[in-house]
Amino acid sequence: MRLRHHLPLRSLPSSPLPPPSPAKKNPIHSPPPLHHLLSLLSRSSTLPHLAQIHGHILPRGLDRDNLLLGKLVHGASLLGFVDYAFSIFKHQEDPDTYLHNTMIRGLSQNGSSKDAIFIFNSIQVVGLRPDTYSFPFVLKAIAHLGMLELGREVHSQVIRIGLGSDIHISSGLIHMYCNCGGIDDARQLFDGIIQRDVVLWNVMIAGYAKVGDLDKARELFDRMPERNVVSWTTMIGGYARLKLSDEAIALFRKMQVEDGIEPDEISLLAVLSACSDLGALDLGEWIHSLINKRGLYKTVPLMNALMDMYAKCGDIARALEVFEKMKNRSVVTWSTMIAGFALNGLGVEALEVFHRMERENVEPNDVTFLAILSACSHIGKTNLGHRYFDCMKSRYRIKPKIEHYGCMVDLLGRAGCLKEAYDLVQNMPFEANEAIWGALLAASRIYGDVGLGEKALVHLIELEPHNSGNYILLSNIYAAQERWDDVRKLRKLMKDRGVKTMPGASSIELDGAVHEFTSRDGSHPCLNRIFEVLCDISRHLRMAGYVPNICGVPFDFE
Repeated sequence: MRLRHHLPLRSLPSSPLPPPSPAKKNPIHSPPPLHHLLSLLSRSSTLPHLAQIHGHILPRGLDRDNLLLGKLVHGASLLGFVDYAFSIFKHQEDPDTYLHNTMIRGLSQNGSSKDAIFIFNSIQVVGLRPDTYSFPFVLKAIAHLGMLELGREVHSQVIRIGLGSDIHISSGLIHMYCNCGGIDDARQLFDGIIQRDVVLWNVMIAGYAKVGDLDKARELFDRMPERNVVSWTTMIGGYARLKLSDEAIALFRKMQVEDGIEPDEISLLAVLSACSDLGALDLGEWIHSLINKRGLYKTVPLMNALMDMYAKCGDIARALEVFEKMKNRSVVTWSTMIAGFALNGLGVEALEVFHRMERENVEPNDVTFLAILSACSHIGKTNLGHRYFDCMKSRYRIKPKIEHYGCMVDLLGRAGCLKEAYDLVQNMPFEANEAIWGALLAASRIYGDVGLGEKALVHLIELEPHNSGNYILLSNIYAAQERWDDVRKLRKLMKDRGVKTMPGASSIELDGAVHEFTSRDGSHPCLNRIFEVLCDISRHLRMAGYVPNICGVPFDFE
């Protein structure tokens, strides 16, 4: 069965960088031998180097050697000059399967997935036959495009040719099915393979982690006959992405104790994310020392994650220390530092970092402005927030996303500009989501605006009907104004809709152990000591002149 191709190859220049003119023959110097040219190609690191070698190949008739041209195509693709690579391939009169495979690989690795599929189809058009190297490359391209039906056609072709038992092709097929939404097809294929290597196990586990089915991913992980760092990292990253931070950290510790595997950069990134979410400062500090010990402090994404962890754990001084020591900073680095200050209520410091960023001619992105608007919200600078919101559009040509409008609604709501916030929601070019209506509802509770609170709840019930927090916020507005009949009606509405109130929870990491607390839970062994400390803090606050505002204390539904 021949694949049907509906993906036209984009127009590529026939000669984006013509090779230099052939030099005049020198009778003294003989042309470099083939093995010497292959060695030069393997060491070439710039396009002019490749073009110079190309210039040696053409006048000597070596352009008919598919192996040599394949190395040239591969070298150009590795450097990202896929147009130049394609021009070499296109001018070869009789490309063999190896040259086709090299071109498919280069296109798929450079994001030209449609073109890679077209070249794969052309293998059969010219009377050749795809081999064990053709299929993994084209399956990667299909996975990138998410074309499940095309992937199934390629799978049927694999079976017809008799390559169904090839472990590399099977791995590519499983990856393709997982990426294209065919997780059940992937599992069926996986279960039918008798000899499975660690790569195949990892691909299947990663597929389950990608769709969020960590129970099945863990079931396979526990069954693995052998694991490598990729196996552990896949599971740790899966837990971290779903905010199952306890499990992520526990598995990270288990990786080191049971298998003695050294974590790589990717696993450190994943566990730092879990530390940020859980507030596990002790473990984060240990990872920081490991990063320094292994000389990974030059890895920008890792240092960004370290800054984020310190900021979210409340140690903004250490986050700033990491920032100042970084020699290479990306826009993510600057945005993370700004967001860290904003998160810790240090809006002025956040704006100072932004001004410094501008002075160093670093172009901000949409995430940077989310952090800036958040900083303005924390310090109550409504006019400044408006100015940055307009600056983002006019100066930096960044189109505001719904998250930016959400920040503006939060900024206006905190400042008590409820009508302006509501008008912004009504006029923005998006349908308001639960975060925006939630911000309006929270602002309504702070300022006792029953009418706006009711409007917000109507939309929130549609968007997240089983979120008890929304009902409770409005009930607090009613209770603050002693509208007890409305409180009872709201409680009945919750009961009729089957909405259950979930107890609030918080957690803290201490000496390597995570302590979780939920409301109305008196099971912690140190509870009496905890209350003593809280009372002591409260006493010191009163002595300093703090008077609590109990109007907004949540009304207990139970």
